[in-house]
Amino acid sequence: MALDEITKMLVLADSSPVLPSELALRAYELSTDAVVKETCFGLIITGPERAVNELIAELRRLDPTGIFVKERGFPPGDSRRCRAVRGGGARPGFHQLEKESQMLPCIAYGLETIEAPSDRKARKKHDKLDVDRFCEIIDDQLKEDING
Repeated sequence: MALDEITKMLVLADSSPVLPSELALRAYELSTDAVVKETCFGLIITGPERAVNELIAELRRLDPTGIFVKERGFPPGDSRRCRAVRGGGARPGFHQLEKESQMLPCIAYGLETIEAPSDRKARKKHDKLDVDRFCEIIDDQLKEDING
């Protein structure tokens, strides 16, 4: 890997209408300088920093609130991360990524809500929740969790 090369992951929220295969096809159409690898979560893109960042900016236009970018320290096939070299099993970081990806639909929904100009007018300010009422809610939830 050259000094000016970087590797980033594009991770799709489960709620995204874009599929990893669609994202990969679009990436292949747009880029000649970056290496693109499709994964179950989205894509891994390696190449010159400028090319990778430009490609990601273009791809995020497909779903600005449902495509997330994560830095990756190693390019695809790097022997320090490669399952074939390590003897199989999940690659280091897979379970963390899996857990993080479960939150993405909620984050995408929040981003859509914030960015929707028509919703801004409809949203109303809510009164602050009283501390005593908040404690009651917590106590009720704890009792419900304990009693099953």
